[in-house]
Amino acid sequence: MQLRPLGDTGLTVSALGLGTMTFGEQNTEAEAHGQLDLAVAAGVNFIDTAEIYPVPPRAETQGLTERYIGTWLRQRGGRDRLILASKVAGPGAWIGYLRDGGNRLDRPNIAAALDGSLARLQTDYLDLYQLHWPDRETNFFGKLGYEHRPEDLSVPLLETLEALDQQVKAGKVRHIGLSNETPWGLMTFLRLAERHGLPRPVSIQNPYNLLNRTFEIGLAEAALREHCGLLAYSPLGFGVLSGKYLNGVRPPGARLTLFQRFSRYSNPEAERATTDYVALARRHGLDPAQMALAWVTSRPFVTSNIIGATTEAQLAHNLASLDLGLSDEVVAGIEAIHRGQPNPSP
Repeated sequence: MQLRPLGDTGLTVSALGLGTMTFGEQNTEAEAHGQLDLAVAAGVNFIDTAEIYPVPPRAETQGLTERYIGTWLRQRGGRDRLILASKVAGPGAWIGYLRDGGNRLDRPNIAAALDGSLARLQTDYLDLYQLHWPDRETNFFGKLGYEHRPEDLSVPLLETLEALDQQVKAGKVRHIGLSNETPWGLMTFLRLAERHGLPRPVSIQNPYNLLNRTFEIGLAEAALREHCGLLAYSPLGFGVLSGKYLNGVRPPGARLTLFQRFSRYSNPEAERATTDYVALARRHGLDPAQMALAWVTSRPFVTSNIIGATTEAQLAHNLASLDLGLSDEVVAGIEAIHRGQPNPSP
């Protein structure tokens, strides 16, 4: 397993990280433990979760993912060999059950969220604590255009950063990161951290895959120059890039079969591009999913590629993508498809 620097922290994370948002919805506790065992045995040391997981988020299941990881940590030990990351949720009516619907990225909410995550995970600290999405109104979760709202009463970024600093000083968090953030947000957090002597974000977790390369437009340069690398999520576009959903196929038990809300990568333009990527992989004797994952992992601004699965067989298949090298011809083919159909699923 390749290890890569996590910003300037001195920590190294595995080039492939384990995403866990299926634990508690599509995966039982025993299945979650099996995936964790398999990933760690393969050299994965970076495990990513969030307080609202599993997904789709529901009041009845909220926190189960962290609980399953916590029972695994208690049984297996080895906490000091892992880089464990979680996230605090931003505001949203769709998670109105969380902290009575008053969750914001302010001091009381960050403190309450972190203490809840630590208790469920059965650990005293997190290596990385991330803001799951911005407190302010901006473009994330598939929204490409930005509509400015001067009346937006979001929590000031400095206040959020000071709240995170309090948790770092308390020893509950080692480092902080961002997620679903914009170029303005990333650079503003970095500027505030430098100006006020506060913790500096060391990573940014945004979607990135063959169907959504918008990270390259305004964030890739910042990630490299500021040593704030990408933790890429949805590298397979909810499994779409495996090709298993082409031509209207909906395999039993698959995410898009079970949950209609995951339609972001299923529009006609995305399906046409996926058809081309799958054909490219097969022309070169490659597995489409492994090609898509290997391409994400190979990008210079990617710190870790967060893979997920619902079965151990899928996870092993995805882990094997690390051994796949892409030829210049394959990369040229990927770029040609992208030029013809850029970012069909922003």
